Amino acid sequence: MNPLITNDAIVLGILMAILAFVFQTSHSDNPRWKKFYKYVPSLLLCYFIPAVLNSLGVFSGEESNLYFVSSRYLLPASLVLLTLSIDLKEIMGLGRKAVIMFLAGTVGIILGGPIAILIFSVFAPDVVGGTGPEAVWRGLTTVAGSWIGGAANQTAMKEVFEVDDNLFTAMIAVDVLVANVWMAFLLYGAGISERIDAWFKGDASAITRVRKSIEDYRASIATIPSLTDVTTVLAVGFGVTALAHAGSGFIAPWITANAPGLAKYSLTSPFFWIVVIATTGGLILSFTKVRALEGVGASRYGSLLLYVLVASIGMRMDIGAVVDSPQLFMVGGVWMLVHVTILLSVGKLIKAPFFFVAVGSQANIGGAASAPIVASAFHPALAPVGVLLAVLGYALGTYGAWLCGIIMQAVAP
Repeated sequence: MNPLITNDAIVLGILMAILAFVFQTSHSDNPRWKKFYKYVPSLLLCYFIPAVLNSLGVFSGEESNLYFVSSRYLLPASLVLLTLSIDLKEIMGLGRKAVIMFLAGTVGIILGGPIAILIFSVFAPDVVGGTGPEAVWRGLTTVAGSWIGGAANQTAMKEVFEVDDNLFTAMIAVDVLVANVWMAFLLYGAGISERIDAWFKGDASAITRVRKSIEDYRASIATIPSLTDVTTVLAVGFGVTALAHAGSGFIAPWITANAPGLAKYSLTSPFFWIVVIATTGGLILSFTKVRALEGVGASRYGSLLLYVLVASIGMRMDIGAVVDSPQLFMVGGVWMLVHVTILLSVGKLIKAPFFFVAVGSQANIGGAASAPIVASAFHPALAPVGVLLAVLGYALGTYGAWLCGIIMQAVAP
């Protein structure tokens, strides 16, 4: 079905109208809206409404360039502006539980694929069968690459395990839909994190301390921004983004030409270097006088750019796609359930706050494009935690996905 609207300018206008509607209603004094947003996080709505419109055929996330623009231009600028006021010592002081939860999420993905195949081998072996390049287990290795690392790791698995092109296309749909459904649950969980922390018996005091420290700093330097201030803020955000693109345009091709073996670490991916350079630039600036730009609302502009990315991610989710290959989506769902079970079990065992559970999971499943979104759902200043863990996922992605693929091959019918 052809989308009703194909002009990206119109689609962007719709997305901005959705964001404005959510912001206005979520801050409304109307009792009905207050009650509604008590149960539905505003960030989740910014994600879900575009997903519904995409599924109804109003516009097409596949055909639109908005996600590419948002992830390559707005995301790096957002990361710079959100990290300007960060206290790196405070972030590093969050402790080892953040890394433990990230690794628990990785283990959940490595084991989840083989377990899903074993389960379906008993009840519906044809679903996870196939031979040669069309063997389902081969296709699932690309999902593992995406869920532990990112697109570069996913492509690497396609080549390593010689996955059929048609099967690969189906697996991309499984990857996107299942991952986005889980992301929706995480965004909802962020809105009720205090209740979840009570169940985990998790100590969120370190996270609260970081958040309060940043809030106090912002309050102490807050001023009404002038046009000069706004221009300077955007110049810094997009200026560092420009440097990130320039750097990635040099580094990635150089590594590809001189050290192609480093592709398994995603070091040949331009997007990887864009994220790393932008985040590093923001952290460096947090030690300089540029940090004072937070007083004129640098993080607010960064949050807005991030919300545009949220909406553009939402418009890539086709809820109706499950009708085309329901069995494969069921396999992906069982796989994700294993990941979640291991994640929650470890979180309960070590009494981790839900923030670490959510960000540890999304740093695996979603990578650098969406991990900061989930982190910022708790507080915008915490977005860099998601990015740092996502970068770790890029490094582990190929190894973890390869191991997962070998195990899936061994248990496949």
